[in-house]
Amino acid sequence: MPKPKVFVSYDHSEDAHYKRLLQAWDANPDFDFDFDSRGPNVAIDSNDAAVVKATLTAKMKSATHLLVLVGAKCSKSKWIAWEIDRAKQNDVKLKLAAVKLGKDNETPPALLNVGTSWASSFMRDRVIDALKNAKVGY
Repeated sequence: MPKPKVFVSYDHSEDAHYKRLLQAWDANPDFDFDFDSRGPNVAIDSNDAAVVKATLTAKMKSATHLLVLVGAKCSKSKWIAWEIDRAKQNDVKLKLAAVKLGKDNETPPALLNVGTSWASSFMRDRVIDALKNAKVGY
């Protein structure tokens, strides 16, 4: 069975520390984490956004899972909302997993009632379990 490939969606300005931890965990032979480290620095509704969206879509199509890091500003991010919605579309269809980085962080609405697999905390084994239990979002 091929190794699951994980596209990680997170707030690039606030939650880069967690991305670095995931990169360290990437040594795990069970999962391959894939990051778009550039962080879209264009507005999602600008003319330049089409190129970013095309690049992100290509990365998502090569992935099997979407892992959303739910940070303090995650629910307000138009880019994260777009990535979650794109992951659920028929031509992408990623398995959805998420982890709240703080218990009071607001969940993006697009993760609710779609079968998202949740990690109970940002610990390696918890995140891996959430990914193993993830199903395609609907």
